[in-house]
Amino acid sequence: MMTFTLDSKLAAETFSIARLGLCDLRLMNDRRWPWLILVPQRPGICEIHELTPLDQTMLTFETGIAAQALKSVVNCEKINTGALGNIVRQLHLHVIARNTGDPAWPGPVWGHGTREPYGEKDAKAFASAILKAI
Repeated sequence: MMTFTLDSKLAAETFSIARLGLCDLRLMNDRRWPWLILVPQRPGICEIHELTPLDQTMLTFETGIAAQALKSVVNCEKINTGALGNIVRQLHLHVIARNTGDPAWPGPVWGHGTREPYGEKDAKAFASAILKAI
């Protein structure tokens, strides 16, 4: 039986916020966009359809919770969600706050410009606000 291990690239580029029922909720270390990552804690899973039906339901539920918390904390116009996995194959869902005029608007955030990392204090404060909103 395999155990869940977070992908090293995700671990290096994100901050932990909380463990939910299914997912590890994380903050992407790029302050240009308020950007959450949900990682289902299931080993060897690359695609949503590989999850059990119950886990798929939990992922949908937890994505909704994360999106609502993000929107309430940053008061954004739009929430983008996506599961690409072209570089990091471990299943993870992006939940990103978007606003007209943000650095990549209206295009995707992936590959746009240079990442602007959070300071540790700011990352902890943002993560705390998300956790409180949940």
